[in-house]
Amino acid sequence: MKKFCIILFTLGAILIFSQSAFKNPEPLTAAALGRKLFFDPILSRTKKISCASCHKEEFAFSDTSAISLGVHSRKGVRNTPSAMNMSLQVAFFWDGRATTLEQQALIPLQNPIEMDLPLATAIWRLQNNAYYKGAFLAVFHEAPNAVNLAKALSVFERTLETGDSPFDDWRLNDNEAAVSESAKRGFAIFNTKGRCIQCHFGPDFNDVEFRSIGLYDQKTLLDSGRACVTKKESDLGRFKIGALRNVAITAPYMHNGMFKTLRQVIDYYNNPDKIVPHSINRDTLLNTPMGLTEQEKTDLESFLVSLTDKQFAGKLKKMRP
Repeated sequence: MKKFCIILFTLGAILIFSQSAFKNPEPLTAAALGRKLFFDPILSRTKKISCASCHKEEFAFSDTSAISLGVHSRKGVRNTPSAMNMSLQVAFFWDGRATTLEQQALIPLQNPIEMDLPLATAIWRLQNNAYYKGAFLAVFHEAPNAVNLAKALSVFERTLETGDSPFDDWRLNDNEAAVSESAKRGFAIFNTKGRCIQCHFGPDFNDVEFRSIGLYDQKTLLDSGRACVTKKESDLGRFKIGALRNVAITAPYMHNGMFKTLRQVIDYYNNPDKIVPHSINRDTLLNTPMGLTEQEKTDLESFLVSLTDKQFAGKLKKMRP
């Protein structure tokens, strides 16, 4: 009798899901399920915000505010980075507290400042939602649980890869007309005088190491970054090196969103002491000013803009007419 009841329950859940899917057809894949969850406020305590509330799709899944607001308008502590191009990452969050996308996916849900929903409550909601109950059974052949919830969200995030920018068209397809001469000069500066390549390299222009770029001084800049996780003095002020793809549409910048434009970022790197004169534990790479001219700064910015995936061309044009 017990097995018979379980079979009836499963068939009933699939039937309900099938009827729901008929009204709102979606491919039955883990990625499609993860996308629906990513945009669904069901995973927040108030049912008013979702992952997408802070990771806005039109801005390469980043936020336009220096610091995002969570449930009940609670202010976060760090800038929301892009959720794109995560497949090659080995650490997540600015301080690297998560080492897999699956770990990362469930942390904001439970964070009291962000979505403030206990994991057990999130699972209960999904198990008691007709659509999700059927969807998880169809995709994972089991009811919603912490493991398959994390998997659905992380599988979706792994689909958010970009590699079709004007820069790619130029370097990979030998299309000299794909980028401006300014961008080409900027790429040369990026690799030489600007010293950017030493921290930003590879397919996504990032690094697996944590670096201190001088945004910690124990006075006005108090976020110790990686040290919050490791408790090591040597990690004071160190943060994850973010990928540069689509960087032109993910402002504001840095872990605290203190720079509103790419030019401000370039100005900072050009001469850090001019903006943060008494930083602690700053990387020796930034001990001497770069000495970039105004034209070189413009060229470097042009290169960074060329890393914008073509799917965001319309948004980029509106932001940078």
